[in-house]
Amino acid sequence: MADRAFLQQLMKRLADDGKIIESGWVSLRLVAIPLDAPAIQLSEMRKAYMAGAQHLFASIMSFLDDDDDDPTPDDLRRMDLISKELEEYQRELELDLARGPPKGSA
Repeated sequence: MADRAFLQQLMKRLADDGKIIESGWVSLRLVAIPLDAPAIQLSEMRKAYMAGAQHLFASIMSFLDDDDDDPTPDDLRRMDLISKELEEYQRELELDLARGPPKGSA
């Protein structure tokens, strides 16, 4: 598994280069995907990750109110709901990672 300080430095550098979404993919790749994963698995997982990021961004852009340059109360509520949804998933992911790979054989 990758070192947290290394990941934070890498994510910061990629974000500074306009690659914030790519930095998330790199972090996922280093933390949760076996280093010996086949190329097809990596390719398909990256597609799924990027599709999720694109969906979230497009959704945010479509629901923001056009009324003002400042966020409206509805904008803030929707962003809070997204934050809560992602925080819940983060907890699930952390539990999954803490359990480790399945034990036993089929």
